[in-house]
Amino acid sequence: MNQKLIKKGFILAALMNFSVLIFSRGFSNVAINEADPVVMSNFGLLMIIIWGLAYLATSAVNSKIKWLAGVFALEKLIYAVIWIKWHLANSIASLYATDAFAGIFYAIYGLNDLAFMLFFAYVFYISGREEAD
Repeated sequence: MNQKLIKKGFILAALMNFSVLIFSRGFSNVAINEADPVVMSNFGLLMIIIWGLAYLATSAVNSKIKWLAGVFALEKLIYAVIWIKWHLANSIASLYATDAFAGIFYAIYGLNDLAFMLFFAYVFYISGREEAD
């Protein structure tokens, strides 16, 4: 994977995290908070934005990002597992009935995290190969 594509992937990851501002209506959508008050409190949503800033900052780095990409992959894995556990214990239909934005958010955020976990894991993998060469 070339550096331009990796940079675009990190920028896209950042933008996806920043989209929490839309779904949370600028932290005012209490349906998101109430559906998972621990992970998706306003503090948790703010931390998602902070992770996005970390991805954006990483997009400017051209080398030696193997372990940073590994940390990002682990972080995305954790969010994906939490999302799966949430779906096993909760009803997405009732959340949609409460608030469509919250329903959409909970329907897709874990899929997004899984996709970017794979991207970050791939960057970790190829960065390790490039460092070995």
